[in-house]
Amino acid sequence: MKLIAGLDEAGRGPAIGPMVIAGVAIREGREQELLSIGVKDSKKLSAKRRDELLPQIMALVENYHVEVLDAGVIDSLRSERNLNQIEADAMAKIIERLWPDIAQIGSVDVDPARFGAEILRRMVAKPEVFSVHHAEDRFPAVAAASILAKTARDRIVGELKLRWGDFGSGYPGDPKTRRFIAEAVRSGELPPIVRRTWSTVSKAGEGDQRQIREARRPTQSRLL
Repeated sequence: MKLIAGLDEAGRGPAIGPMVIAGVAIREGREQELLSIGVKDSKKLSAKRRDELLPQIMALVENYHVEVLDAGVIDSLRSERNLNQIEADAMAKIIERLWPDIAQIGSVDVDPARFGAEILRRMVAKPEVFSVHHAEDRFPAVAAASILAKTARDRIVGELKLRWGDFGSGYPGDPKTRRFIAEAVRSGELPPIVRRTWSTVSKAGEGDQRQIREARRPTQSRLL
């Protein structure tokens, strides 16, 4: 019986906090069991429901793996590659850890086939790859991975808020997030949870790039 891996991410767009990429591996034919317990795209579920589903998903899957890319890691990688390439690197790593026969992926590229090829190019093993848009709605394993990624990121973000204060959702469109970043830039101490390469940061403090570059980033261990 073939092993199917579903992969998805949470936190690709925020200016604050990590991006979390998760993969789950399940035996072919058991995907319907994921649907039967109510697994669907994590964005269509409440936080409470995601938390309830998580242990049930863990009981059904053969294996799983989570990659957490902190803000500082994302910033350093973006000096050499774009966000799609960063995500392809992480997904290739997860797939090789899970070692499936089939990998189902939510494409972040406008060209899903190109994104699938980018992932395969990074791998020694060559599973059959299905890279599509809205994969959470098509593949139960991807929906399960989206729940795993979202619950992991929500937990990390909650811990970050205990340390750094309430920065809102972390997304650029959130006024609370923008205020948090602007105040940090003006104070001269930009927390390590902020993605410096995001335009939200470059626009903070009236776009003073020198101020952003010189803002001290306190040392902090990653919260897991």
